[in-house]
Amino acid sequence: MSRDRSRLETQINTVREMETGLEEGVMFADMADEEGDEATLDEARAQLKAVKDRAARAELEALLSGEADANDAYLEVNSGAGGTESNDWAGMLLRMYSRWARAHGYEVEVEAEEGGEQAGIKSATILVKGPNAYGWLKSESGVHRLVRISPYDAAAKRHTSFASIGVSPVVDDTIEIDINPADVRTDTYRASGSGGQHINKTDSAVRLTHIPTNTVVACQAGRSQHQNREQAWKMLRARLYELELQKREAAAQALADAKTDIGWGHQIRSYVLQPYQMVKDLRTNVETSDTQGVLDGDLDAFMGAALAARVGETRGSTVE
Repeated sequence: MSRDRSRLETQINTVREMETGLEEGVMFADMADEEGDEATLDEARAQLKAVKDRAARAELEALLSGEADANDAYLEVNSGAGGTESNDWAGMLLRMYSRWARAHGYEVEVEAEEGGEQAGIKSATILVKGPNAYGWLKSESGVHRLVRISPYDAAAKRHTSFASIGVSPVVDDTIEIDINPADVRTDTYRASGSGGQHINKTDSAVRLTHIPTNTVVACQAGRSQHQNREQAWKMLRARLYELELQKREAAAQALADAKTDIGWGHQIRSYVLQPYQMVKDLRTNVETSDTQGVLDGDLDAFMGAALAARVGETRGSTVE
């Protein structure tokens, strides 16, 4: 109930802020127009555009009515075959989603990370905390393809790299997930990377394997094995809950056309940096030539189109 109340309060406050912003923007525009003040008029235009953009986002947020859409989310990045190239691409994706999250006021916590041998990462899991985190991120699950001139190739040849994104909702106290401890194998190992004085000296990192579903999670962010074990169990519950949600969707077949196949070779989005600049979502056909903006976290157009597609709506196919 407290979560529902908080969500309603947030929605009400958003509407009030937009009303205030609209009134102030119109008032400043009228005053600037009467006085011929172009600088103030430009500021008024910018304020009104911000209100328009916030209203568009609020409209999409109204579509986030799934069972776990309001929850926090775990986002997992895994590099594909290709060694350093794919590891570097996985690192770029981790940065992209972290920047998107922070730009929208979400907290980002690194739960586990395995670095690449020369660059980037082999895998990483982050926790994105904030309202509707899972609702926004869930459509990002799938394989992401990068085409570019490799900075690691002395011959300057074009390379294609793949990395996968997986998103799971954080399971809160209102959702019950029963896991038989006998079905879970626990492994401990020494954490890698920076940390406290014990992080590289003791087997503090924890890996859990749910044998019936072959679901594996790992956590090394905590200073102790106890902390990492507790967090790993939360991550495992989230992953199994996401599997259950996927089963429900498949059974209902309501979202069959929009559903993402997370298997390798079934990319959902292509990021082409050479021989031209283009990012295109292969599910919604949304595309943009602002590749740097996207890699810096400007993903709202892609997320919005995917969200609308999941509820049977359509959006424009080109980002201006």
